[in-house]
Amino acid sequence: MFSSFLRQMEECRNPENAAAMKKYMKNLFPFIGIKAPERKKLSKSFIQELCAVEDFEPYVLNLWEMPEREYQYVAVDFLVKMKKHLDESHVDLLENLILTKSWWDTVDPIASQLVGAVFSKSPELVQSRGTDWGNSENIWLQRSMILFQLKYKEKTDKELLFSIIERTKHTEEFFIQKAIGWALREYSKTNPAEVVRFIESRSLSNLARKEGLKHLQKVGL
Repeated sequence: MFSSFLRQMEECRNPENAAAMKKYMKNLFPFIGIKAPERKKLSKSFIQELCAVEDFEPYVLNLWEMPEREYQYVAVDFLVKMKKHLDESHVDLLENLILTKSWWDTVDPIASQLVGAVFSKSPELVQSRGTDWGNSENIWLQRSMILFQLKYKEKTDKELLFSIIERTKHTEEFFIQKAIGWALREYSKTNPAEVVRFIESRSLSNLARKEGLKHLQKVGL
């Protein structure tokens, strides 16, 4: 199954696309050159087969170890498809993926879809594991804590969200400030008054403030 999928991917190698994709991702990762629609089509059968495998973690880790970035995308696509079946036993796996080959393109869906789903099922993990992540000096663990409630809407724990932002608002790291703005912008679609109150009462970076208010300004609030 795995070797057959690798052959299919390799047969679609496109050096021109690969060069452009690598450049877009700041030359951090090599690419095969398969764009998202084609990748999803190619990986559909493989992911379906993988869904039937009881111990899928070794396959996910094998995909993560592959040099080309498309394989990490396939791993994330698979886990998103399986997110209803993920639980607290998969937190170590998710943390490993966040910390390895880290960049926004994999960390953001892991945080907002996978960590978000697992923490929703097991809220005690927010305190036990999430506290460690939030206090970590690793920006990707911090970003994950800012973003894990991104899809919670009315279920968002606003006090938790605001407290995480309070702890991270002074860092000059771009990816943290961008995440703060993104989280506030998304929550403003559910609770605009609270987001405005928070932003106006806090000393936030210009980036975080601008991003946080973007939706409200767009709808004229």
